[in-house]
Order: sequence, then C-alpha cells, then structure tokens
Amino acid sequence: MFKHASFLDVSEGLQPGQFTVGNRSELSSLDELPDIYRQLLDTPVTAVLAVIGGDGRSSLTPVWFGYHGDRVLLNFADHRKKTSWLRDNPQVTIMLMNPANAYHWLSIKATVVNEVHEDGPDGHRATSTIDEAWTKYTGNEAPYGLRDPSKDERRVLFECAVDSVATFGQP
Repeated sequence: MFKHASFLDVSEGLQPGQFTVGNRSELSSLDELPDIYRQLLDTPVTAVLAVIGGDGRSSLTPVWFGYHGDRVLLNFADHRKKTSWLRDNPQVTIMLMNPANAYHWLSIKATVVNEVHEDGPDGHRATSTIDEAWTKYTGNEAPYGLRDPSKDERRVLFECAVDSVATFGQP
C-alpha cells in the first residue's frame, strides 16, 4: 500500500483551496490511479528522476522508466554515476509532466528494494525491461539500440517500491 494525494487544480475554474491536497487515499498498485494519470505512465513521457548525488545535492536526470503494480522499474548502465548514487541512497523521486500541459502531472516517491544485474541469475529481467523501454520510447523493435559501443555495457534494473504518489490536473 502507498499514499496517493490528489491536488485540487484550476482546470475547471477557481476554487477554494486550489493547489492543496483535495483527496488522500491508499492504493496498492499504480494501475489503480485514475486513467488521466495512468496515461502519463503508459505513454512515452520522459520522466525526471531525482536522486542524491555524490555531493549530497539533488541530481535531476531525464530517464525512461517502466512500472508494474506497486513497483517503478528503472534501468541504467552499470558504469553510470546515478547507479552508484542509487546504491548509496536508494530513495528516488520521479516526475512525469504532460508535454502538452504542464499543469497535468504526477510525482512518485519510491525506494529501491531490489537490484537485478544483467549478468546475474535473473539477468533476463534487466535485459527485457530495457528492451521494453526502448520500444515504448522509440517505437523500435527490441533489442535496445543504444548500448555504448566503446564498453561492454551491462544493464542494472532497479525495482523501486512506491512510497507515495501525488497527482495534479487534467490532460
């Protein structure tokens, strides 16, 4: 279970308490979010990922992502800085903003609960999630086509348990 805070917006006109939390609920899956927010999860909206960097400050990065139930799926090359930063501080915040309307967004706070290495026993899961993201975001068939040719790039899947979700606005 995780918390869902739905903010009051001004899409249907001014109202008392606008831009404050209008409703709070408990959800067990991202699939339970209203369709207008699930569309942000299901379409190729680039997420902005916030992690704590090596200098202790927030680091923001545009990323591809996936989800399943109450898990956010992040897949990165093992040699990248954000991979080690996630290991050092497993809390993440992800923001998805409708590219056609900045006042329609959702924010997810999550915690890394599992790390799957491409070379490990469940490595096919790391490979399949980057292939799925590749297809979702580019429309191209698998396999993932951006592996760094100068390295033997290995992927890591970070499974993140959703702690809370905030939603705002209309499409």
